[in-house]
Amino acid sequence: MSTPPEPDPSVIAGERGRMTNLAYRLLGSLTEAEDAVQEAYTRWYAMPGRQRAGIESPGAWLTTVVSRICLDVLGSARVRRERYVGEWIPEPLPDRTEWPAAPLGATDPADRVTVDDSVDMAFLVVLESMTPAERVAFILHDVFRYSFPEISGIVGRTPAACRQLASSARRRVSAHRRPAPAVARQVSVLRDFKEAWQEGDIKTLVALLDPDAVMTADGGGLVSTVRRTIEGGRDIARYLTHIAGLSPDLVLLERTVNGRPGLVAQRGATTVTVAAFDLTEGRITRIWAVRNPEKLRPWTTAPAHP
Repeated sequence: MSTPPEPDPSVIAGERGRMTNLAYRLLGSLTEAEDAVQEAYTRWYAMPGRQRAGIESPGAWLTTVVSRICLDVLGSARVRRERYVGEWIPEPLPDRTEWPAAPLGATDPADRVTVDDSVDMAFLVVLESMTPAERVAFILHDVFRYSFPEISGIVGRTPAACRQLASSARRRVSAHRRPAPAVARQVSVLRDFKEAWQEGDIKTLVALLDPDAVMTADGGGLVSTVRRTIEGGRDIARYLTHIAGLSPDLVLLERTVNGRPGLVAQRGATTVTVAAFDLTEGRITRIWAVRNPEKLRPWTTAPAHP
């Protein structure tokens, strides 16, 4: 009996984008997602050719391996994030159409992540509250439309157990997510917010912030930032005007962050902060400010103009 031919290498390479999309949603970290996908491809090419040829669906094999790697990473991430300096926020994604084209031949995993509601920062933050198994079952079923029998083979639980995991995760999402306002409305509010921040206009900032607004910053211990969550619109406004006074050279840019309007702060040509926002009824309820430079890698080619 002749040995079946190995899968076309271009088919295998073509799965990388889908794998990166999956891993980013599972991990909330572009860096860790890229590592997980690379590890899966390393395992693929480490197999003997005869074994690769016997795999009926390379895409399904890669999905299984990437998901299992991510399960392991999520388990260890809980321990690592307990030791993390300050708050941990998911790694923000840019809309690459808003930046200059990458150099010829250059690739970035951010270019391979499809931006939709399942990478919205508020959504990713809710995912962080789930168990690893809940997160994997929910993302595979509700976002990537895998059946529960398929998920069962990936996570090593019964289809019924996987259904329960996804249902529990779905309840968490429903309890925390609110309908997003129209994009035009979000852009208008953040433009007013940006101008008030630059002018040190506390009164306008307070008016734009919900009285119970919450701001969280992530410096990872690598740069200075507030390490406690700031609660209350008035306290957030005071803090932001204080920062603006200390850093008059900051340039604020209106940019898309994880598919929604956000703000980017640059000093010279270097992105130093990426801020994502959540709005309810036209007022800002949550601000996530990422300052950890290790999480700003996809933003490093940004231009320094408003």
